[in-house]
Amino acid sequence: MESIDIGKYRGIVVLTGAGVSAASGIRTFRGKDGLWNDATIARLSDIGTFRTEPLEVWKFWSAARAISAAAGPNAAHRALAALEKRLRPDQRLTLITQNVDGLHRRAGSANVIEYHGSVHRSRCSNGRCGLESFADSAVYETEVPACPLCGSPLRPDIVFFGEMIPPDLERAARAALDACDLFIAAGTSGTVHPANGFVRHARDAGARTVLVNLEELEDGSPQFMEIHRGKAEELLPLLLGASGQEGRPPTSPRRP
Repeated sequence: MESIDIGKYRGIVVLTGAGVSAASGIRTFRGKDGLWNDATIARLSDIGTFRTEPLEVWKFWSAARAISAAAGPNAAHRALAALEKRLRPDQRLTLITQNVDGLHRRAGSANVIEYHGSVHRSRCSNGRCGLESFADSAVYETEVPACPLCGSPLRPDIVFFGEMIPPDLERAARAALDACDLFIAAGTSGTVHPANGFVRHARDAGARTVLVNLEELEDGSPQFMEIHRGKAEELLPLLLGASGQEGRPPTSPRRP
């Protein structure tokens, strides 16, 4: 497998999903043995369940918080962090992750859009409260934590099923895709709303579109120009190798 000549691109967007964290010991969300094969876990990730059974939801997400805290970044996370550090000043990498485990930041990635939030933060469930989202490593198994400002239940700072993506994150993702000339989706099918629009957005912007995923997609992913089947922790370090990094920048936007 040849490495991508990163030096040819200025606007690089990488979308990551659960498959990127699988090698860190965190169960994948979809596919064989995935979290979403378990209807109970799906129920505990729904905003409606949080409203009626907040303690049960907190028990699950406290466990998820502990699992991800005990896990460590793998070769895929490290390859993306290393890529960001070696870019030229006229290049930019935007990492959009659907994962809530925080492993990209722990690997050293700086420009990360945590599209579905982070299990390592909490916030007030009262939208009118002024409490800002805060880092939280606590485990809540016996009682629902209360907001110190208004007394409403605290909640994990994630996007539950049934909720919209925060507008600021959506705007940041769209801006990166507008300027994208290389789009890579790794460890994700990229077929679930709203991420399923990312590859089309990138393709419309003239970007080279690349998929790295272990499982074959049912629709054949016509929006992707290249598909590499395999484990993200094995393929991403190869695709993002240093070869070509010293290449001269293009004089006009790259067109595939």
